[in-house]
Amino acid sequence: MPDFDYLVIDGSGREKRGLVRADSVSDAREALAAKKLFVVRIAEGRGAAAGASAAGGGKAPRLAGRGLLSFDRKRLSSKELTLFTRQLSTLAQVSPLEEALRTITRQSEKQHVRDIVARVHGGVVEGRSLGEAMSAEPKSFPGLYRAMIAAGERSGSLPALTDRLAILLERQATMRSKMLTALAYPAVLSVFAIVVVMSLMIFVVPLVVEQFDTLGQQLPLLTRIVMGLSNFLASWWWALLILLGAFGFLGWRALRNEAVRMSVDGLLLRTPFVGRLLRDLHAARMARTLSTMVESRLPVMEGLSLTVPTIHNRVLRAATTDIVEAVRGGGSLSAAMRRTDVFPPLLVYLAASGESAGQLDLMLERAADYLEREFDGFTAAALAMLEPLIIVVMGGIVAVIILSILLPIMQLQNLTGAGV
Repeated sequence: MPDFDYLVIDGSGREKRGLVRADSVSDAREALAAKKLFVVRIAEGRGAAAGASAAGGGKAPRLAGRGLLSFDRKRLSSKELTLFTRQLSTLAQVSPLEEALRTITRQSEKQHVRDIVARVHGGVVEGRSLGEAMSAEPKSFPGLYRAMIAAGERSGSLPALTDRLAILLERQATMRSKMLTALAYPAVLSVFAIVVVMSLMIFVVPLVVEQFDTLGQQLPLLTRIVMGLSNFLASWWWALLILLGAFGFLGWRALRNEAVRMSVDGLLLRTPFVGRLLRDLHAARMARTLSTMVESRLPVMEGLSLTVPTIHNRVLRAATTDIVEAVRGGGSLSAAMRRTDVFPPLLVYLAASGESAGQLDLMLERAADYLEREFDGFTAAALAMLEPLIIVVMGGIVAVIILSILLPIMQLQNLTGAGV
């Protein structure tokens, strides 16, 4: 019974190498799949000698080199990875892979991008597949990305797959940009409003209101309240900063506990504005990713397993894990999505329609398009309401401060008359 060398990716996105004994390549692949491992490469012919070489000299230089450079290596950002994929997709259609990688290396403007692509190019020149060469840069090329590249190489459709992968990354970048825009503008406006109010309370109110201290009369209640808050902020602003820093540190420590993090993430999903954004963004991203995987003939279960570590929200991550287990147990994708109760009904319905009609990739793509349009419309409407709301609240606070100053002025004649 021959031995087969393999390179696989586990459910956590980590690479594993080793030997498996089987009667054929297909039997070896099935044995690894039964262990919930996604096969990137499997080959016969080197056997135990190759394993010994990998443990001893064959891979030691590569691993040692990786360890020595791990402190000064940079990674590709999402934008750089998207640009690299688009360039690779374009060049791979008109030139050999090795030439395409060499051209990208020469054309890259940033040094760390040139270094990373050059190392991938070197791996391809040495005879490794593109997916295996990218595995030397796991921080730059995520597990799902490498798995899809490996699937394209096995099927002989790498140019077409890189084109679909580039479209997927570009769509995800657009969604991330819209999400940041939807949250950043109200946040900046709120911070500006807080700074303005704090400046008025600490620097302006004391200078104006202290002019009335010599009148010897009791000031209006609103003026006394505003003066008290102003004195407190002027005297204890540093204590408030320390308190905020302490709360921030304690919150950060608490979020490292999985139970606390799960509760906070669930609360975020139930928050009217933020929860809707997170659910739609996650659903659109998953639908687009699954559509690309199905169209690329990548097994959905393995692809879902590789997406789990990339999901930051613990509730959504747990729901995706449940989907993986349900599909692995023989259930349908749409039924698994319905049971989690965190995905939009439209996505579940279109997934079920695609499964019954044998056009899952097309229906998932349509679901992603619809969810992205819904996301755009919702964020536009929410911002249209949120911006004036913040302005009204800020104007109300400023109006109260100004009124607290004007009330003593309006009563100045009476106060001075009483003093005379």
